Amino acid sequence: MRSTKNTILMLLVLLVSFAACVKEKALEIQKPFTYDEQYYANLRAYKKTDHTLCFGWYAAYAPIEGTSGYKDPASWGERILGIPDSMDIVSLWMGIPSNDPNSPAYAPIAYKDMHYVREKKGTRFVVPTITRMNKIITLRDGTQYDLRLNHNDAGIEVYGQYLVDQVLDAGLDGVDLDYEPDGDWIQGANFTKLVQYIAKFFGPKSPNPEKLLIIDFYSLVPPVATGEYADYFIRQAYSQGTGGIQTAANLQNYYNAVQTAVPASKFIVTENFGDFAENGGTPFTEANGNTLSSDGSRMYSLEGMARWNPTQGKKAGFGAFYFDRDYYSKTGIPYYNVRRAIQLINPAAK
Repeated sequence: MRSTKNTILMLLVLLVSFAACVKEKALEIQKPFTYDEQYYANLRAYKKTDHTLCFGWYAAYAPIEGTSGYKDPASWGERILGIPDSMDIVSLWMGIPSNDPNSPAYAPIAYKDMHYVREKKGTRFVVPTITRMNKIITLRDGTQYDLRLNHNDAGIEVYGQYLVDQVLDAGLDGVDLDYEPDGDWIQGANFTKLVQYIAKFFGPKSPNPEKLLIIDFYSLVPPVATGEYADYFIRQAYSQGTGGIQTAANLQNYYNAVQTAVPASKFIVTENFGDFAENGGTPFTEANGNTLSSDGSRMYSLEGMARWNPTQGKKAGFGAFYFDRDYYSKTGIPYYNVRRAIQLINPAAK
């Protein structure tokens, strides 16, 4: 009897000790998938095929505005490495991460992630800028140049070279020119001259057609003369301008406004996830009146934009501003809406 009691007591001690050990062990909540080299080769090959592109402006890699130092990510949602593998083009909204400790853009984690994703996954990274000649810029040689005092053709060329050098020096894939002049001098014919200068280096008419020349815009349509020089024109089809709803009729009107200069195959529509990330956008209605997704649930604008094409032909792609906010999807699945939209429009081979 005593022997039995001792045995039970020893077992209890062991169980308590084991429980204590388990309790103290750190749990890895997020464990990224690992893939073989064939997966990455297939991924890079897919991105070179004729498919509907997924484009997005990304900012989660950068510290909150006003803070110093670089972000030490607490989540894969703050890592460039964590963005969906099937993203085609990413616009670095918060600037180009640098690996130089003396640079104000020093962000070694983001820098390493960006180049890994670019080389391993074939994702292309472009440098965005709101094109306005209302500031002082620092040129490649370290000298400062006041664009405000050079509203002339020479100033346009200096500004254009500055934008080109940013891309080349960082080893990235092109420019994303945000055409929202808001009364600035560099609009209309002057903006066309800027595009024509950059087109000597990037875009379909350049000696380096693998480098992208992208123009994005909101309410003011880019000049017709820019049409032949850009790879893609991205319409900021944001739902805050339509009362928090979106329709295929709106998207059609957006394309009709630029169809003279922009073939459908160059046209991309984007939603604003800065405002509407929770459901993957806002309620969407297709041209035939349909409001439901393929699974019978309510359709939202990111999916609607992925599915929509203008009546004039197949569009180039779809995407979102601050698409990184979809990482924290209410489904619990990171980037659920972005991944689902990509898969719906570009289903994986079986």
